[in-house]
Amino acid sequence: MTAISFYLFEKSPERQVQSACRLARKLLKTTPKLWWYCPSKELQQTLDDLLWSFDETSFITHSIDDTTGQVCISSSLPIEGEWIIFNFSENIISLTDTFKHIIEIVENTEASKIIGRDKFKQYRQLGIEPRTFKL
Repeated sequence: MTAISFYLFEKSPERQVQSACRLARKLLKTTPKLWWYCPSKELQQTLDDLLWSFDETSFITHSIDDTTGQVCISSSLPIEGEWIIFNFSENIISLTDTFKHIIEIVENTEASKIIGRDKFKQYRQLGIEPRTFKL
């Protein structure tokens, strides 16, 4: 069964893209590959640029629509393989056996919180009890 984790930034002004980079660095110590599902081309470029510069001491191999790096940024979802998916879409991701874990990062803005609450409810309606991490 696919695990769903929500990372809620209740007090921090950190942006979703910055949080994703920090969380990716941590997860890649135990997980070989991450898929960043991002339908927005503009946000894909922002994520790509930030991964080049966010940490001067460790580089995360990545690319847009290339599955050979540690992080694949893409406007489509993977077809095969066990992936940890970071969802940068405003919609939930349909659950399949392909996805081992889905991560939802909720910024400390009212608009982001509204989207996050809606996603949380939708996952629960599918019979999934998401885990929540308040940061």
